[in-house]
Amino acid sequence: MDVKPDNLLARYLHDAFPAYQVLQVARQARAAGVRTAVLSNSLGRQPYDPYAGFDLHGTFDAVVLSAEHGVRKPEPEAFQVVLERLGVSAEECLFVDDSEENLVAAQRLGLTPVLGLDEDVVVRRLRELLHLPSL
Repeated sequence: MDVKPDNLLARYLHDAFPAYQVLQVARQARAAGVRTAVLSNSLGRQPYDPYAGFDLHGTFDAVVLSAEHGVRKPEPEAFQVVLERLGVSAEECLFVDDSEENLVAAQRLGLTPVLGLDEDVVVRRLRELLHLPSL
């Protein structure tokens, strides 16, 4: 079977959507004075921008996309870019991810890992760790 290359990335990601509840907690945390960031192993923003419409820069203090920085999770340098952008130490950070490999790498650097497979569980855990009230 031949796969047509036209608009392939957009077709591949057509049903991708962010974890809206987690984004809500990120906004809540940021409003409470917690520095927030997104670190994504991205495929880039051209010819299709999978991040368009999600207001990442309005939701997070730092947005680090691998295609723009030349580093990818689980490379330690990827985490260092985020820490530098936030101006915090690894020990002050929570790191949410759905990849065990990325969580282990983050923990090795001193970040607190949070497994991000179930959005409801992540939201509860983040609110607990950050001492945020339920909305």
